Amino acid sequence: MNYRIVHTTRYQYVEPVASSHNEAHLLPRNFAGQALVAASLDIDPPCSDYRDRQDFFGNTASYFAILDSHQAVTITATSEVRLLVQRWQLDLADDVDWQEAAQRLAQAGDWDTLDAAQFCLDSPLVRAAAPLRDYAAPSFAARRPLTQSVAELVARIHQDFTYDPTATDITTPVLEVLEQRRGVCQDFAHLAIGCLRSLGLAARYVSGYLETQPPPGQPKLEGADASHAWLQVYLPGTGWQDWDPTNNLQPAGRHVTTAWGRDYSDVAPLKGVIYGGGDSHTIDVKVDVTALPEPVEF
Repeated sequence: MNYRIVHTTRYQYVEPVASSHNEAHLLPRNFAGQALVAASLDIDPPCSDYRDRQDFFGNTASYFAILDSHQAVTITATSEVRLLVQRWQLDLADDVDWQEAAQRLAQAGDWDTLDAAQFCLDSPLVRAAAPLRDYAAPSFAARRPLTQSVAELVARIHQDFTYDPTATDITTPVLEVLEQRRGVCQDFAHLAIGCLRSLGLAARYVSGYLETQPPPGQPKLEGADASHAWLQVYLPGTGWQDWDPTNNLQPAGRHVTTAWGRDYSDVAPLKGVIYGGGDSHTIDVKVDVTALPEPVEF
């Protein structure tokens, strides 16, 4: 499946901004399950300095500075990607039980497992905690296969929690989300990651997009009109497996990956420092994900 994504963010400040320095994670990844065909970042007013780099996790991080006075800024990311079939055909024949997976992550006997083990550790927005372990426990019976356990945990989060964009913001702690049982895709991804890390398992945060319009006869998914978030779980000996607790499914052709990291703080779409601007601002975000015709093969 091929998609075009247009992600537009506009900041309006109450007073002029003398200058700003910014970092964006808005350009999709290029990896085995997803081919990046084209990508560009348009900034208005024009920036004085712009450069892309690969961050620690291999994502594209775009730095730009606006050094002229301005009272509004618009950032438009336009991308085209091709999702590849093999991304969704992860071989689970050797799926380990979750306790063996935790043990292998603790021992980290090979490079891939050692690399994944960093996602067992606490991160700025997701910390292992007894209440998270207790919530996860009913899904993780002794020696149960890891994939079965994660599937049940994801289904329970979907059932037990209400999608409510007014309930939380980026500063809401995971334990508060657990207590109030409300939030958005970002919260549910953090919650699932915290549950898994509390059991010694490796899980990482994924930011990206959902196709805006569902196929005929299928319901619209939550989070489809904005950037979306889900998680990946590491299966030792097999690889990373995607899960979307907001919609209780495994991504299968409609999820476009922008970046992954320990939690939202590693892959925020936009962050930075401004000088001036007054004591408030407004932000308007628009996302359009459009399916493109399949290329003609000769």
